[in-house]
Amino acid sequence: MRSSTLFRRINRHPVQQPHSARQLSKPVRDICVPPVDSVVEYGAYVEGRKVPATGIVESLELVREHNKAGSQAFVWVGLHEPAAPEVEWLAQVFGLHPLAVEDAVKAHQRPKVERYGDSLFVVLKTVAYLDHDELTATSEIIETGEIMLFVGADFVVTVRHGRHCPLSEVRERFEDSADLIDRGPTGVLHAISDHVVDRYLQVADLMHLELEEVEAAVFADVSSRDINRIYQLKREMLEMKRAVTPLQAPMSALPQRRVIPLEMREYFRDVSDHLARVCEQVESSNELANSILQAALARSNTMANEDMRKISSWVAIISVPTMIAGIYGMNFDFMPETKQVWGYPVVLAVMVTACSLLYRGFRRNGWL
Repeated sequence: MRSSTLFRRINRHPVQQPHSARQLSKPVRDICVPPVDSVVEYGAYVEGRKVPATGIVESLELVREHNKAGSQAFVWVGLHEPAAPEVEWLAQVFGLHPLAVEDAVKAHQRPKVERYGDSLFVVLKTVAYLDHDELTATSEIIETGEIMLFVGADFVVTVRHGRHCPLSEVRERFEDSADLIDRGPTGVLHAISDHVVDRYLQVADLMHLELEEVEAAVFADVSSRDINRIYQLKREMLEMKRAVTPLQAPMSALPQRRVIPLEMREYFRDVSDHLARVCEQVESSNELANSILQAALARSNTMANEDMRKISSWVAIISVPTMIAGIYGMNFDFMPETKQVWGYPVVLAVMVTACSLLYRGFRRNGWL
Protein backbone atom coordinates (compact mmCIF):
# COMPACT_ATOMS: atom_id res chain seq x y z
CA MET A 1 0.00 0.00 0.00
CA ARG A 2 1.49 3.41 -0.95
CA SER A 3 2.08 5.97 1.74
CA SER A 4 -0.17 8.62 0.15
CA THR A 5 -3.04 6.15 -0.25
CA LEU A 6 -2.66 4.99 3.35
CA PHE A 7 -2.64 8.59 4.57
CA ARG A 8 -5.87 9.36 2.69
CA ARG A 9 -7.56 6.23 4.02
CA ILE A 10 -6.53 6.93 7.59
CA ASN A 11 -7.87 10.49 7.44
CA ARG A 12 -11.06 9.70 5.51
CA HIS A 13 -13.17 9.95 8.65
CA PRO A 14 -12.74 12.07 11.77
CA VAL A 15 -10.89 10.26 14.53
CA GLN A 16 -13.08 9.17 17.43
CA GLN A 17 -11.37 9.54 20.79
CA PRO A 18 -11.69 6.57 23.15
CA HIS A 19 -12.87 6.97 26.69
CA SER A 20 -9.31 6.63 28.10
CA ALA A 21 -8.15 9.77 26.25
CA ARG A 22 -10.61 12.23 27.85
CA GLN A 23 -7.84 14.22 29.44
CA LEU A 24 -6.75 15.60 26.05
CA SER A 25 -8.82 18.57 24.98
CA LYS A 26 -7.65 19.00 21.38
CA PRO A 27 -8.77 16.70 18.56
CA VAL A 28 -6.25 14.12 17.43
CA ARG A 29 -5.94 15.50 13.93
CA ASP A 30 -5.00 18.93 15.31
CA ILE A 31 -2.02 17.87 17.45
CA CYS A 32 -0.71 14.60 15.96
CA VAL A 33 0.21 13.02 12.67
CA PRO A 34 -1.19 9.66 11.49
CA PRO A 35 1.51 7.03 10.91
CA VAL A 36 2.33 6.65 7.23
CA ASP A 37 5.86 5.46 6.46
CA SER A 38 6.31 3.68 9.80
CA VAL A 39 3.25 1.43 9.38
CA VAL A 40 4.40 -2.07 8.47
CA GLU A 41 0.95 -3.64 8.44
CA TYR A 42 -2.40 -3.49 10.21
CA GLY A 43 -5.48 -5.64 10.20
CA ALA A 44 -8.78 -6.42 11.87
CA TYR A 45 -9.39 -9.99 13.03
CA VAL A 46 -12.94 -11.18 13.62
CA GLU A 47 -13.97 -14.70 14.68
CA GLY A 48 -10.75 -16.43 13.61
CA ARG A 49 -10.18 -14.62 10.30
CA LYS A 50 -8.76 -11.38 8.96
CA VAL A 51 -11.35 -9.01 7.51
CA PRO A 52 -10.63 -6.19 5.03
CA ALA A 53 -10.49 -2.65 6.37
CA THR A 54 -9.69 0.70 4.80
CA GLY A 55 -7.71 2.26 7.65
CA ILE A 56 -6.62 1.98 11.26
CA VAL A 57 -9.50 3.99 12.64
CA GLU A 58 -11.98 2.11 10.46
CA SER A 59 -10.52 -1.21 11.63
CA LEU A 60 -10.95 -0.23 15.27
CA GLU A 61 -14.53 0.92 14.67
CA LEU A 62 -15.31 -2.33 12.86
CA VAL A 63 -13.83 -4.43 15.65
CA ARG A 64 -15.73 -2.61 18.37
CA GLU A 65 -18.99 -3.03 16.48
CA HIS A 66 -18.38 -6.79 16.32
CA ASN A 67 -17.46 -6.90 20.01
CA LYS A 68 -20.71 -5.14 20.89
CA ALA A 69 -22.55 -7.81 18.88
CA GLY A 70 -20.89 -10.53 20.94
CA SER A 71 -18.16 -11.52 18.48
CA GLN A 72 -14.49 -11.83 19.34
CA ALA A 73 -12.48 -9.27 17.40
CA PHE A 74 -9.34 -7.15 17.73
CA VAL A 75 -6.95 -4.93 15.75
CA TRP A 76 -3.21 -5.48 15.28
CA VAL A 77 -1.14 -2.49 14.15
CA GLY A 78 2.59 -2.92 13.48
CA LEU A 79 5.04 0.01 13.35
CA HIS A 80 8.76 0.21 12.66
CA GLU A 81 10.73 3.06 14.25
CA PRO A 82 7.88 5.59 14.22
CA ALA A 83 8.25 9.28 14.97
CA ALA A 84 6.83 10.77 18.16
CA PRO A 85 3.77 12.43 16.53
CA GLU A 86 2.80 9.13 14.91
CA VAL A 87 2.84 7.24 18.20
CA GLU A 88 0.95 10.08 19.87
CA TRP A 89 -1.73 9.77 17.19
CA LEU A 90 -2.10 6.07 17.95
CA ALA A 91 -2.14 6.88 21.67
CA GLN A 92 -5.22 9.02 21.09
CA VAL A 93 -6.91 6.39 18.95
CA PHE A 94 -6.31 3.45 21.29
CA GLY A 95 -6.11 5.31 24.60
CA LEU A 96 -2.48 4.49 25.39
CA HIS A 97 -0.84 5.77 28.55
CA PRO A 98 1.52 8.74 27.94
CA LEU A 99 4.36 7.23 29.98
CA ALA A 100 4.29 4.06 27.87
CA VAL A 101 4.11 6.16 24.71
CA GLU A 102 7.21 8.08 25.79
CA ASP A 103 9.10 4.83 26.32
CA ALA A 104 8.00 3.52 22.93
CA VAL A 105 9.28 6.63 21.16
CA LYS A 106 12.64 6.90 22.94
CA ALA A 107 13.46 3.17 22.82
CA HIS A 108 16.59 1.85 24.62
CA GLN A 109 14.34 0.62 27.43
CA ARG A 110 14.92 -2.14 29.93
CA PRO A 111 12.86 -5.33 29.31
CA LYS A 112 9.71 -5.06 31.39
CA VAL A 113 5.99 -5.76 31.68
CA GLU A 114 3.82 -2.96 33.06
CA ARG A 115 0.09 -2.58 33.46
CA TYR A 116 -1.74 0.65 32.70
CA GLY A 117 -5.42 0.29 33.47
CA ASP A 118 -6.83 -2.55 31.39
CA SER A 119 -3.86 -2.73 29.03
CA LEU A 120 -0.31 -4.07 29.19
CA PHE A 121 2.88 -2.42 28.02
CA VAL A 122 5.61 -4.98 27.27
CA VAL A 123 9.21 -4.28 26.25
CA LEU A 124 11.19 -7.12 24.70
CA LYS A 125 14.84 -6.90 23.75
CA THR A 126 15.67 -8.60 20.45
CA VAL A 127 19.08 -10.07 19.63
CA ALA A 128 20.62 -11.09 16.34
CA TYR A 129 23.83 -12.98 15.56
CA LEU A 130 25.92 -11.17 12.95
CA ASP A 131 27.80 -13.34 10.48
CA HIS A 132 31.53 -12.68 10.25
CA ASP A 133 34.40 -14.34 8.43
CA GLU A 134 36.90 -13.74 11.21
CA LEU A 135 36.44 -12.59 14.79
CA THR A 136 38.55 -9.53 15.57
CA ALA A 137 38.76 -7.13 18.51
CA THR A 138 36.46 -4.63 16.72
CA SER A 139 33.94 -6.94 15.05
CA GLU A 140 30.38 -7.06 16.39
CA ILE A 141 28.74 -10.42 17.03
CA ILE A 142 25.51 -9.47 18.82
CA GLU A 143 23.16 -6.73 17.66
CA THR A 144 20.21 -5.75 19.83
CA GLY A 145 16.88 -4.10 19.15
CA GLU A 146 13.53 -3.69 20.85
CA ILE A 147 9.90 -4.61 20.39
CA MET A 148 7.29 -2.70 22.41
CA LEU A 149 3.74 -4.05 22.65
CA PHE A 150 0.59 -2.27 23.77
CA VAL A 151 -1.94 -5.00 24.51
CA GLY A 152 -5.55 -4.09 25.22
CA ALA A 153 -8.88 -5.87 25.24
CA ASP A 154 -9.45 -5.29 21.51
CA PHE A 155 -6.11 -4.13 20.10
CA VAL A 156 -2.41 -4.86 19.84
CA VAL A 157 0.08 -2.17 18.80
CA THR A 158 3.66 -3.31 18.16
CA VAL A 159 6.53 -0.83 17.85
CA ARG A 160 9.78 -2.31 16.60
CA HIS A 161 13.19 -0.66 16.80
CA GLY A 162 16.15 -2.16 14.97
CA ARG A 163 16.64 -3.65 11.54
CA HIS A 164 16.48 -7.29 12.57
CA CYS A 165 13.83 -9.62 14.01
CA PRO A 166 10.89 -8.61 11.75
CA LEU A 167 7.44 -9.79 12.75
CA SER A 168 6.20 -10.67 9.27
CA GLU A 169 6.84 -14.36 9.90
CA VAL A 170 4.88 -14.23 13.15
CA ARG A 171 1.98 -12.41 11.49
CA GLU A 172 1.81 -14.89 8.58
CA ARG A 173 1.82 -17.87 10.92
CA PHE A 174 -0.77 -16.16 13.10
CA GLU A 175 -3.11 -15.37 10.21
CA ASP A 176 -2.87 -18.89 8.80
CA SER A 177 -4.35 -20.40 11.96
CA ALA A 178 -7.87 -19.63 13.13
CA ASP A 179 -7.02 -21.15 16.52
CA LEU A 180 -4.24 -18.62 17.03
CA ILE A 181 -6.50 -15.72 16.01
CA ASP A 182 -9.15 -16.91 18.45
CA ARG A 183 -6.69 -16.38 21.29
CA GLY A 184 -7.05 -12.64 20.78
CA PRO A 185 -4.54 -9.92 21.72
CA THR A 186 -2.88 -12.08 24.38
CA GLY A 187 -2.35 -14.69 21.65
CA VAL A 188 -0.41 -12.08 19.65
CA LEU A 189 1.64 -11.26 22.76
CA HIS A 190 2.42 -14.94 23.24
CA ALA A 191 3.35 -15.46 19.57
CA ILE A 192 5.75 -12.50 19.58
CA SER A 193 7.35 -13.30 22.94
CA ASP A 194 7.77 -16.94 21.92
CA HIS A 195 9.38 -15.83 18.64
CA VAL A 196 11.79 -13.50 20.45
CA VAL A 197 12.79 -16.14 23.03
CA ASP A 198 13.37 -18.69 20.26
CA ARG A 199 15.77 -16.20 18.71
CA TYR A 200 17.52 -16.00 22.08
CA LEU A 201 18.07 -19.76 21.99
CA GLN A 202 19.50 -19.66 18.47
CA VAL A 203 21.91 -16.84 19.28
CA ALA A 204 22.96 -18.48 22.57
CA ASP A 205 23.79 -21.72 20.74
CA LEU A 206 25.83 -19.86 18.12
CA MET A 207 27.71 -17.96 20.80
CA HIS A 208 28.50 -21.22 22.61
CA LEU A 209 29.93 -22.67 19.38
CA GLU A 210 32.05 -19.53 19.00
CA LEU A 211 33.36 -19.99 22.53
CA GLU A 212 34.24 -23.63 21.89
CA GLU A 213 36.20 -22.62 18.78
CA VAL A 214 38.15 -20.00 20.72
CA GLU A 215 38.76 -22.48 23.54
CA ALA A 216 40.28 -24.98 21.11
CA ALA A 217 42.50 -22.26 19.64
CA VAL A 218 43.66 -21.14 23.08
CA PHE A 219 44.84 -24.56 24.18
CA ALA A 220 46.43 -25.22 20.79
CA ASP A 221 48.61 -22.12 20.61
CA VAL A 222 47.67 -19.07 22.65
CA SER A 223 48.58 -15.60 21.41
CA SER A 224 47.62 -11.99 22.10
CA ARG A 225 45.19 -12.22 19.20
CA ASP A 226 43.33 -15.06 20.92
CA ILE A 227 43.08 -13.02 24.13
CA ASN A 228 41.58 -10.13 22.17
CA ARG A 229 39.00 -12.51 20.68
CA ILE A 230 38.06 -13.74 24.16
CA TYR A 231 37.62 -10.17 25.41
CA GLN A 232 35.40 -9.47 22.40
CA LEU A 233 33.28 -12.56 23.04
CA LYS A 234 32.94 -11.71 26.71
CA ARG A 235 31.81 -8.19 25.87
CA GLU A 236 29.19 -9.56 23.48
CA MET A 237 28.05 -12.10 26.07
CA LEU A 238 27.50 -9.27 28.56
CA GLU A 239 25.46 -7.44 25.93
CA MET A 240 23.24 -10.47 25.49
CA LYS A 241 22.99 -10.95 29.24
CA ARG A 242 21.70 -7.40 29.63
CA ALA A 243 19.06 -8.12 27.00
CA VAL A 244 17.88 -11.49 28.36
CA THR A 245 18.24 -11.57 32.14
CA PRO A 246 16.02 -8.57 33.09
CA LEU A 247 13.10 -10.14 31.21
CA GLN A 248 13.04 -13.31 33.34
CA ALA A 249 11.29 -11.84 36.39
CA PRO A 250 8.45 -10.00 34.57
CA MET A 251 7.90 -12.91 32.19
CA SER A 252 7.63 -15.33 35.13
CA ALA A 253 5.04 -13.05 36.76
CA LEU A 254 3.05 -12.53 33.56
CA PRO A 255 0.91 -15.71 33.85
CA GLN A 256 -0.30 -14.51 37.27
CA ARG A 257 -1.65 -11.21 35.95
CA ARG A 258 -5.41 -10.86 35.82
CA VAL A 259 -5.40 -9.47 32.29
CA ILE A 260 -4.05 -12.80 30.99
CA PRO A 261 -6.90 -15.27 30.35
CA LEU A 262 -6.73 -18.56 32.19
CA GLU A 263 -6.45 -20.58 28.97
CA MET A 264 -3.37 -18.54 27.91
CA ARG A 265 -1.41 -18.75 31.14
CA GLU A 266 0.10 -22.15 30.43
CA TYR A 267 1.44 -20.82 27.12
CA PHE A 268 3.22 -17.96 28.87
CA ARG A 269 4.60 -20.38 31.46
CA ASP A 270 6.11 -22.33 28.58
CA VAL A 271 7.76 -19.16 27.25
CA SER A 272 9.03 -18.42 30.76
CA ASP A 273 10.58 -21.91 30.94
CA HIS A 274 12.35 -21.37 27.61
CA LEU A 275 13.58 -17.99 28.81
CA ALA A 276 14.94 -19.56 32.00
CA ARG A 277 16.85 -22.05 29.87
CA VAL A 278 18.31 -19.19 27.81
CA CYS A 279 19.36 -17.32 30.96
CA GLU A 280 21.09 -20.43 32.30
CA GLN A 281 22.87 -20.98 29.00
CA VAL A 282 23.98 -17.35 28.80
CA GLU A 283 25.25 -17.50 32.38
CA SER A 284 27.15 -20.72 31.73
CA SER A 285 28.63 -19.30 28.53
CA ASN A 286 29.70 -16.19 30.43
CA GLU A 287 31.40 -18.35 33.08
CA LEU A 288 33.03 -20.38 30.32
CA ALA A 289 34.35 -17.16 28.78
CA ASN A 290 35.84 -16.22 32.16
CA SER A 291 37.49 -19.64 32.46
CA ILE A 292 38.87 -19.47 28.94
CA LEU A 293 40.23 -15.99 29.58
CA GLN A 294 41.94 -17.08 32.80
CA ALA A 295 43.32 -20.16 31.08
CA ALA A 296 44.61 -18.07 28.18
CA LEU A 297 46.32 -15.62 30.52
CA ALA A 298 47.81 -18.45 32.59
CA ARG A 299 49.02 -20.24 29.48
CA SER A 300 50.46 -17.01 28.11
CA ASN A 301 52.35 -16.41 31.38
CA THR A 302 53.58 -20.01 31.38
CA MET A 303 54.88 -19.70 27.84
CA ALA A 304 56.57 -16.42 28.74
CA ASN A 305 58.23 -18.08 31.74
CA GLU A 306 59.42 -20.94 29.57
CA ASP A 307 60.95 -18.49 27.12
CA MET A 308 62.65 -16.63 29.94
CA ARG A 309 64.15 -19.87 31.32
CA LYS A 310 65.50 -20.80 27.91
CA ILE A 311 67.01 -17.36 27.46
CA SER A 312 68.51 -17.44 30.96
CA SER A 313 69.97 -20.92 30.35
CA TRP A 314 71.69 -19.91 27.14
CA VAL A 315 72.94 -16.72 28.75
CA ALA A 316 74.49 -18.77 31.57
CA ILE A 317 76.09 -21.19 29.10
CA ILE A 318 77.54 -18.44 26.92
CA SER A 319 78.79 -16.46 29.93
CA VAL A 320 81.42 -19.15 30.76
CA PRO A 321 83.46 -18.91 27.52
CA THR A 322 82.85 -15.16 27.50
CA MET A 323 84.34 -14.84 30.96
CA ILE A 324 87.38 -17.03 30.17
CA ALA A 325 87.98 -15.25 26.86
CA GLY A 326 87.68 -11.91 28.62
CA ILE A 327 90.27 -12.89 31.23
CA TYR A 328 92.79 -14.14 28.69
CA GLY A 329 92.12 -11.19 26.46
CA MET A 330 93.62 -8.74 28.94
CA ASN A 331 97.12 -9.38 27.44
CA PHE A 332 99.11 -9.65 30.70
CA ASP A 333 102.55 -11.23 30.51
CA PHE A 334 102.31 -13.33 33.65
CA MET A 335 99.23 -15.55 33.15
CA PRO A 336 98.96 -19.35 33.48
CA GLU A 337 99.75 -21.40 30.38
CA THR A 338 100.15 -18.39 28.09
CA LYS A 339 103.69 -19.46 27.17
CA GLN A 340 102.85 -23.15 26.81
CA VAL A 341 102.14 -24.82 23.49
CA TRP A 342 99.23 -26.79 24.92
CA GLY A 343 97.73 -23.74 26.73
CA TYR A 344 95.30 -22.71 23.97
CA PRO A 345 93.79 -26.20 23.46
CA VAL A 346 93.42 -26.66 27.23
CA VAL A 347 91.50 -23.39 27.61
CA LEU A 348 89.20 -24.34 24.70
CA ALA A 349 88.64 -27.75 26.26
CA VAL A 350 87.72 -26.12 29.59
CA MET A 351 85.22 -23.89 27.79
CA VAL A 352 83.56 -26.78 25.94
CA THR A 353 83.44 -28.95 29.07
CA ALA A 354 81.90 -26.21 31.21
CA CYS A 355 79.32 -25.39 28.55
CA SER A 356 78.45 -29.07 28.09
CA LEU A 357 77.97 -29.60 31.82
CA LEU A 358 75.73 -26.50 32.07
CA TYR A 359 73.69 -27.57 29.05
CA ARG A 360 73.19 -31.06 30.51
CA GLY A 361 72.09 -29.61 33.85
CA PHE A 362 69.58 -27.24 32.29
CA ARG A 363 68.18 -30.05 30.13
CA ARG A 364 67.67 -32.24 33.21
CA ASN A 365 65.76 -29.45 34.96
CA GLY A 366 63.55 -28.82 31.94
CA TRP A 367 64.86 -25.37 31.19
CA LEU A 368 66.04 -26.36 27.72
